[in-house]
Amino acid sequence: MKPNFSMPLKGIVPPLVTPLLDNDTLDVEGLERLIEHVISGGVHALFLLGTTGEFASLSYKIREELIQLSCQFAKGRVPVLVGISDSAFTESLNLAQKAAQYGADAVVITPPYYFSSGQPELLEYLKRIMQQMPLPLFIYNMPVHTKVMFAPETVRAAADIPGIIGMKDSSANLSYFNQVQYLLKDRPDFTFMVGPEEITAEFVLMGGHGGVNGGANMFPKLYVDLYNAAAAHDMPKVLELREKVLQISTTIYNVGRFGSSYLKGLKCALSVMGICSDFMAEPFHRFNEPERKVIEDALEKLNYKSLL
Repeated sequence: MKPNFSMPLKGIVPPLVTPLLDNDTLDVEGLERLIEHVISGGVHALFLLGTTGEFASLSYKIREELIQLSCQFAKGRVPVLVGISDSAFTESLNLAQKAAQYGADAVVITPPYYFSSGQPELLEYLKRIMQQMPLPLFIYNMPVHTKVMFAPETVRAAADIPGIIGMKDSSANLSYFNQVQYLLKDRPDFTFMVGPEEITAEFVLMGGHGGVNGGANMFPKLYVDLYNAAAAHDMPKVLELREKVLQISTTIYNVGRFGSSYLKGLKCALSVMGICSDFMAEPFHRFNEPERKVIEDALEKLNYKSLL
């Protein structure tokens, strides 16, 4: 099973927020604006239904509608990756079938959550699910939410399972990256991307393929430029752009200091920028006026219009 895009996939892949009007209604106009915004900013693919997309809080109806509309709006201009993570094996496969039906290019999966899996169980799970998988698959290491990590040796073994083509790592652990990269040194075709944008430049400088960065929802060009500078080892440019990324991380993502502050801040900023609604799926709520004012001030201090 080969992807219809070049491997390894390189660059910036925004994990799209899911624009909502209420708990079970998409902000369709906002979704279209968001997709146009990030594609025009030069991103290299789209990732739907990840952590930033609030997948675990969304109904299957909304997930299916999001996949259908996003593929429609993307119009084949960039690859579309769809998160199919679920605690139920069958639901992950159902979502993968929908993704294939609507024209997505690949799917992305975390370890099943709730019960913690051992490494042999994780590998068996991947082997079994790939027997019925209609699309190429990226594994997604997200230990803070799934309670289990894909061990480096498990990643290397997974790379030999037909149809598994890459990995997104959100552990924020560069030592882990080094171990996985070393074990994959004979697999230059296997995509290896990082989630936390604060270390994307370092990751690319060390040989990683790019970033799945939430901030690229707001400022796609900034993150694409940072990737290009790191890939070219243009250190003065890396340091200049990385400063902006850290400014975003320490202001927009830290209002209120909730566990959900990153996503609340990101969605609020997109609303302030006029791109999409900031409604949050339950159990979370959007920021109120005092917090929104903090986000507005943070965007002004960023001189955000210069980043578009």
